[in-house]
Parts: sequence; C-alpha cells; structure tokens
Amino acid sequence: MKIDRALLDKIAHLSRLEFDEKDAEKMMKDMTAIVDWVEHLKEVDTAGVEPLTTMSHEINVLREDEVKEHLSHERALKNAPKKDSDYFRVPKVLE
Repeated sequence: MKIDRALLDKIAHLSRLEFDEKDAEKMMKDMTAIVDWVEHLKEVDTAGVEPLTTMSHEINVLREDEVKEHLSHERALKNAPKKDSDYFRVPKVLE
C-alpha cells in the first residue's frame, strides 16, 4: 500500500502533526515501508497457534493506594494556558 499525500495529510490532521514538504516526503516513504512490513505478517502461518490476550501470565498485580501530596485545584488551574471557570480548556480532538 502506498501512502500518498492526501492520506498523509489526513493522518497528520487527525494526529495534530505538522511538517514541511521535505519531512512529508520522508514520512510518506517511512509509513509506506511500515505498512508494507505489516502486510508481510499476513503471510505467516498461524495455524495451530493459540491466540494471546496478554503478553504476560501475571494477573492483577496490584499495590495498595498511598495518599501523597497533590496539587490543589487552584494551583493546577493557575498554570493552565486556557481555563473556563473551574475547568481546563483543551483543543477539540475528536471530529
């Protein structure tokens, strides 16, 4: 699969990335190589291989909660670039 400029621009927009023409050419080449490599995985014979749900057999390795010093609401908002009353304002991510 070849990554063209239109697809790269769409991916860049969705991931909030920006790059110049030189970097765009390199990115298209790199992404095409990655997709081609992943396509090779379709050729692997997985017959008889049990699917994994996790990479580790450890289950629920938990620790006790510890109460530690934390930022107050006011102090955290003091450093916010944008805020609305008592809330952080962030750019829209999902379309």
